[in-house]
Amino acid sequence: MSSHPSDALLLGTHVSIAGGLYKAFARGEQIGCTAIQIFTKNASRWQAKQLQQADIEAFRTARLNSSIEFIAAHDSYLINLASPEEEKRQRSIGAFIDEMERCAALEIGYLVMHPGAHMGEGVEKGLDLLVDSFRTIFRHGPAGVSVLLENTAGQGSCLGDRFEHLAVVIDRVPEGDFGICLDTCHAFAAGYDLSTLAGYQHTMEQFEHLIGLDRLQLIHLNDSKKPLGSRVDRHQHIGKGEIGLTGFTALMQDARVRHVPKVIELEPGEDHCFDYENLGLLRRMAQGPR
Repeated sequence: MSSHPSDALLLGTHVSIAGGLYKAFARGEQIGCTAIQIFTKNASRWQAKQLQQADIEAFRTARLNSSIEFIAAHDSYLINLASPEEEKRQRSIGAFIDEMERCAALEIGYLVMHPGAHMGEGVEKGLDLLVDSFRTIFRHGPAGVSVLLENTAGQGSCLGDRFEHLAVVIDRVPEGDFGICLDTCHAFAAGYDLSTLAGYQHTMEQFEHLIGLDRLQLIHLNDSKKPLGSRVDRHQHIGKGEIGLTGFTALMQDARVRHVPKVIELEPGEDHCFDYENLGLLRRMAQGPR
């Protein structure tokens, strides 16, 4: 993993891997990213073509020649490590270990994941199964890949809408290599008010108290189409949603998270027009008032 100066703004977007994993770097550079997130396979399918040595080498070469300083991968949306259906849970465990192995082969040090859904069995049972899954995963998975637990909007029976859920997993799987990916849209939809300066400060204080800011390895910067506490996950362009400019300005100017890589997961627009707009706005926020 490349080192980066502590004052460098690591900012970017989730980029496509169409036509080859290695193409992600050129796509990110084209829109001025210093950080990117990718899938290492089709996120809507269980099966993935095995990585060939040529793919791995092309990826490593592109990375070596790239100005992008941070990369994380996101796992498949099909994986549910909290599933009460044992067959589905075991399949999810196998798929997640495969995701980790792909990251290890590509030397991607961070794998973002959603904690899963209890499917009506209740939060406690869901967390028990999730913890059990992670114990298996860290017994059999490769070293060198940090699992970034992403907070969720709490839609349906999804776990992870409370910081407490993430803290429980970290606490109960001490052998796990865990970090946190904080998604602003998800947090807001789950009831953490990021739309005001006081609300932002209170949210970060809760995060610090329950988990610790040292665990925060990545931030997903997404505004929310739906209101506070709606538990509905709908991303909106920066400043155009219910969180608004105040919350994002507070985050971008918060010295405690200045060094944390940040990516948007938003509609890129024609010729990346929205990407340029969102990233440009976030950079200006980080610079502060002129």
